[in-house]
Amino acid sequence: MVAEAPLYLDACATTPLAQVAHEAMEAARQLAWANPSSLHGFGLSAAESLERSRHSLASSLGTGAEAIRFCSGATESVHLALLGAAATLPVGRLLISAVEHPAVNAAAAQLQRQGWQVEPIPVGPTGLLDLGVLESLLHPPTRLVSVIAAQSEVGSIQPLTTIAQLCRQAGVLLHTDAVQLAPHRPIAMDELGLDLVSLSAHKLGGPRGVGALLVRPGLRLEPLLGGGGQERGQRAGTEPVVLAAGFAAALAAARRHQLDGTSQRLEASRDHLLHDLLALPGVRLSGPDPTRQPRLPHHISLLLSDGQGRPLDGRKLVRALWNEGVAVSSGSACSGGSGRAEPSPVLLAMGWDRSQAASGLRLSLGSWLEASQLERVPLALERAMASCGAAAP
Repeated sequence: MVAEAPLYLDACATTPLAQVAHEAMEAARQLAWANPSSLHGFGLSAAESLERSRHSLASSLGTGAEAIRFCSGATESVHLALLGAAATLPVGRLLISAVEHPAVNAAAAQLQRQGWQVEPIPVGPTGLLDLGVLESLLHPPTRLVSVIAAQSEVGSIQPLTTIAQLCRQAGVLLHTDAVQLAPHRPIAMDELGLDLVSLSAHKLGGPRGVGALLVRPGLRLEPLLGGGGQERGQRAGTEPVVLAAGFAAALAAARRHQLDGTSQRLEASRDHLLHDLLALPGVRLSGPDPTRQPRLPHHISLLLSDGQGRPLDGRKLVRALWNEGVAVSSGSACSGGSGRAEPSPVLLAMGWDRSQAASGLRLSLGSWLEASQLERVPLALERAMASCGAAAP
C-alpha cells in the first residue's frame, strides 16, 4: 500500500511558491539581474522590471505606485512604519491591539524605550478590538495606532473601515499589518484611508525575503537604513528586482482568486472540514464563528482537551499530527520557543485561562489542496489527540 502524501495545512506560516511567481522570477533573473540604479542598458532593464512590479502591486492594492516601498519582509516593514513615523512626531502615545504580531510588539517596545507611552487596546472573546476603548483614547497624547488587519492565530478580521474613520477624525496616523488579510481580501488602501500598510510576499505565494510598506503620499518617514537613498529615500539598499517580480505576480494571482471563485471554494472546504472537526469530542472553536462573524476564509483554530476535559498540549499535537502526515501549527510560527506548551498571548488576551491557551491548534488551507484530501484530517486529529497527554497545569 502506497502511503498518502503529507498534507500542508500551515498557510498562515508560509505558502509554497506559486507557479506564476516562479515564472516571473525566472524571467526577471534572466533579463533584469543588474543593479537598477545603474545607468547602462542592463541597469535600465532592471529598473524597468522593478517599476513594473511596483505598478502591479499598486494596482492590486488600490493605490498609486508612489506608495510602495520594497523591503525585506513584514518585520522590517512594521519597524519602518512605526519607528519611521514616530521619528517625525513629538513623543506621545502609541495604541496597539492586544493581539498584534510579535514584530509590532517589538517595535512598540523600542518606542517605549524612547519615551513613548504604549497602550494595548483590549479585544473581546473572538479577538475583535474593543472600538469603544479605542475611540476613548484617540486624543492627545495619542499620535499613532497600529492594528492587525487579520489575526493569524485565531482568524479574526478587524473592522478596518471603522477603525480608519475613527483615526482620521482624530487626526491620528493608522498603521495596519495586513500580511494575513492580503491573500484573501482586497485592500483598497486609498479608499479605506489607511496611512501605512505592511505586507509580506511569502504569505501569498511569493518568495521569502521581500515585503512592502505602503505609505500614504505626503506622509513623512525617517528611514531605518541610510545609504543609497533608494525607495524614495526611505529604505536604502539595492532593490531585490527578482523577488519583487515574484511578489507582484503572486499578489496579482491572489487578487484573481478573490474574483474567480477560488477563494469561495477554499472557504467552502474550510467550512466542511470545520464542521467535521467540531463533531469530535474535546474539540472546540477559538476565534470568530464564521457563520456569524468575519473570519479569514482558509482559517481554523481549535482548543483541544482529553476525555476528562483537561487541555491537551498544543505542541505535542503538532508533532502527533505530523506523525499522521498532516502539517499544522500550534499558533504563530514566528514565536518559536522551548518545544513545550506555553500559553498563547493571543488566547490569553481573548480571555482563555493559561492551560486552555496552551492547547491551541491552527489549520490554514491553501489553493494547492483538493477538498477530497481533507477528508482524512478528522481521523488524523482524533488519533493524534488519543496519543497526547494533558498539558501540565
